[in-house]
Amino acid sequence: MTLFDTHCHLDFKVFESDRSKVIERAKKQGVQDILVPSVSYKNWQAVLDLQEEFAGIHVALGMHPMFLEQHRAEDIKALDFMLEHNVCKAVGECGIDLFVKGLAQHKQRQVDIFIEHLRLAKKYDLPVIIHARKSLDIVLKYIRQFTGLRGIMHSFSGSRQQAEICIEQGFLLGFGGPVTYPRARKLRELVRTLPLESLLLETDAPDQVDESRYGERNEPAFLPAIMNTFAELREISPTEVADVTTQNAKALLRLNS
Repeated sequence: MTLFDTHCHLDFKVFESDRSKVIERAKKQGVQDILVPSVSYKNWQAVLDLQEEFAGIHVALGMHPMFLEQHRAEDIKALDFMLEHNVCKAVGECGIDLFVKGLAQHKQRQVDIFIEHLRLAKKYDLPVIIHARKSLDIVLKYIRQFTGLRGIMHSFSGSRQQAEICIEQGFLLGFGGPVTYPRARKLRELVRTLPLESLLLETDAPDQVDESRYGERNEPAFLPAIMNTFAELREISPTEVADVTTQNAKALLRLNS
């Protein structure tokens, strides 16, 4: 059984003391591939270094909306250069966050930066990893302006209708720890009924840990908990969940070519 964690911030400081062991534990649990998205220009090199050091690590370069205060006007040109001259599998993490009060006050700046990410994803024919909190309709508005985009709606939390629109636009939906909580009825119904070919497994480590480990630091080795929840909700085998979601990720990131 092979699993793909499609969203994990392995470069974060919280993994500094035991990063190698974290990756080793993940592989023992069948997690052979991990997508590590960056959050600002400050950690682009760090994620690229992880890709060089560890087999099965794939990186995305981008500017996360929750790190807005770190982003500089010149970073978009720098991102363009980095995408052209480095092996990257995606653009991101990027997007729009209107959930955090301080960020909502800077909506237009977030939109401007997000549009530049979509432009670069189109330019380099790369998938885009999107963070959208309280902003999915706005995000979809701008995605529609760039035909042929593909990517991941990370930690999807929208409606059924929004899910179907995302899928129509060429996006896969990432689900992680929140779906393991019984009270997350809307998320669980989406996982139960949406096409498995449109879904991905993710941890978002070190955040969004599953219900059984509430309060702990999340890590890729915990991904089987998400897989098992998928299997239970859909009434299929964990192996089928692993096989299909892993193939979904590899196809999106063009790892089979």
